[in-house]
Amino acid sequence: MRADILQMQTDIEQSVELLRRRLDWDVAERRLAELNNLAEDPTLWDKPQEAQKLMQERSKLENAFEAINKIQTELTDNVELAELAEMDEDNELLNAAAEALTKTKKAADAAELIALMSGEADGNDCFVEIHPGAGGTEAQDWAEMVLRMYMRWANSKGMKTELLEAQDGDGAGIKSATLRIKGENAFGWMKTESGVHRLVRISPYDSSARRHTSFASVWVYPEIDDTIDIEINESDCRVDTYRASGAGGQHINKTDSAVRITHEPSGIVVQCQSDRSQHKNRSQAWDMLRARLYEEELRKREEEAQAQADSKSEIGWGHQIRSYVLQPYQMVKDLRTAVETSDTSGVLDGDLDQFMAAALSARVGADAET
Repeated sequence: MRADILQMQTDIEQSVELLRRRLDWDVAERRLAELNNLAEDPTLWDKPQEAQKLMQERSKLENAFEAINKIQTELTDNVELAELAEMDEDNELLNAAAEALTKTKKAADAAELIALMSGEADGNDCFVEIHPGAGGTEAQDWAEMVLRMYMRWANSKGMKTELLEAQDGDGAGIKSATLRIKGENAFGWMKTESGVHRLVRISPYDSSARRHTSFASVWVYPEIDDTIDIEINESDCRVDTYRASGAGGQHINKTDSAVRITHEPSGIVVQCQSDRSQHKNRSQAWDMLRARLYEEELRKREEEAQAQADSKSEIGWGHQIRSYVLQPYQMVKDLRTAVETSDTSGVLDGDLDQFMAAALSARVGADAET
């Protein structure tokens, strides 16, 4: 057969083997059989939260088995088709088999990426905090660009976004923002985006048209459900209310509807101003604080916890995870994985999958070595 078809066959076979290992096929089969038996128990839904969690696990396993089996079937069918086409010297049929294998390879790559999202909270929704570094309007404008980039990425995935808090910058951009992303594996996708993002461009705010470097920090943490118990001593927290800034209608700017909670022992601060009701903002802020404390516990379990903490301590040189260079050339490069592209406009419009996939692979690989 043609070399490209043979190479795709090898690549897909390797992907299938890798997917089976990550799933732990035999163990997963036994667990799925167990979950199927539990699903037939009429008393299962006496405890709705536990039942829902079990059904989600069942659905995830079923989807994984279905994806692997489909890839394996398509591989076998199209390789057989290619062999038949070669025997009959039918180039049109051979090209059709190659095209079908290309699609199967893409499906295998996508399944590999989903398989990397097996962490405790990877399937959860997430919060994304964005802050500009030093530099005034330049940095604040860059922070707003980063916010827009993630919103467009989430929308391209069919996920929902909600801007929970945003403070307008001095003249342009934002001083801070908290974004909620809701969708399948939202935290799994976004968790490697925490860190400092560096922009190099000709400043639109510099009358001399000089090149400027700006920084913005991103911090991602998972939303947690009610089955995870995070104990918070309210006496350790300071709750402040203030008038919301930015667009939001007349009422939101005339009352102290925005809420900020400071957890004194950890120094964690969360704030919410997305609703006109102070009560709803307060409730959301407490949920965000629980999520932040939970993320802190998850982070402590990882070897890279200190590196992440260091990256948050200073928004500047030496801490960035990705550079976005618009001048004097066009290049976005991830400094952890060396993945790069010259399609800067595509990246800023939310085309981030290649960077996320590489970072996830590197992270899983590092975990496997420890």
